Amino acid sequence: MSLLDIRNLTVEFATAHGALRAVDGINLQLDEGEIVAIVGESGSGKSVAMLALMGLLPWTAKVTADCMLFDNQDLLLMSPKKRRKIIGKDISMIFQEPMTSLNPCFTVGYQIAEVLAQHFGGSHRSHQERTIELLQQVGIPAAETRLKAYPHQLSGGMCQRVMIAMMIACQPKLLIADEPTTALDVTIQAQILDLLVELQKANGMALVLITHDMAVVAETADNVLVQYAGQQVEQRPVKALFNNPRHPYTQALLDALPERSEGQLLNAIPGVVPGQLDRPQGCLFNPRCELVQEHCRQQPPSHQEGILCHYPLPLINDPAPASGETLS
Repeated sequence: MSLLDIRNLTVEFATAHGALRAVDGINLQLDEGEIVAIVGESGSGKSVAMLALMGLLPWTAKVTADCMLFDNQDLLLMSPKKRRKIIGKDISMIFQEPMTSLNPCFTVGYQIAEVLAQHFGGSHRSHQERTIELLQQVGIPAAETRLKAYPHQLSGGMCQRVMIAMMIACQPKLLIADEPTTALDVTIQAQILDLLVELQKANGMALVLITHDMAVVAETADNVLVQYAGQQVEQRPVKALFNNPRHPYTQALLDALPERSEGQLLNAIPGVVPGQLDRPQGCLFNPRCELVQEHCRQQPPSHQEGILCHYPLPLINDPAPASGETLS
């Protein structure tokens, strides 16, 4: 049985112009120890879908799903009190901006210890000892001296390590990392991603990685979910998706990789992800699709073999990786 089983997740926000459907029918199954990457441009509903799982959306959001099972418990049916015991303990989430995710009014040691006290109780001394262990585990030097440091006294990379320490404090079964390296320089990005994968393997956690970086996806993920304008357009094993994308949007994302430019100008997808007031008729991707046909402009597509497209790209048997690309 899957650790996480989400079926037909929909999130709508009440606005002055009517309901905005930010997430439209997402399905996600995740086993223990599995890594799933969620990719797509900004505005595709990646973060909103995971915030719905965490129960962290504002009151203007309406969340519905056929089921949202975690460890065989339906999160939508349980009481808020029971759900709070799971969130932060068995399910944790690392947010995009470490400098704004941490409370500037409290020391990092206090914030990590607060997580331990909330879910496990115990003495202040035991919390302090465990906090030092966690800071050491995420590679923060002189961990004991950092307990009384405030977030503004640490670098962005250090703050992100503190966030990771806080989220793994309770040894969660599922860790969600929402673009955990967005605000960091390239060198620190690699260190943080290596740390996440190392912790995931050491603790046997399932990991959901929300990212724009397709190279990271190729190196770390087992399966990939591609979202566009709130819809799940493709979900497949990572090697199959990179070698043989079936949805034109997935193909366009991969074509935009620098290594596929072959020394020419980088390929780009024209236009932008549609918002509430400019959603096209038919397939939502049709104004930007190079393979669009008239039927695409008239009728919304349905899923064919997991691909949300009227005319999926052909399936190639045993494809070889493109030149210059490697997959782990």
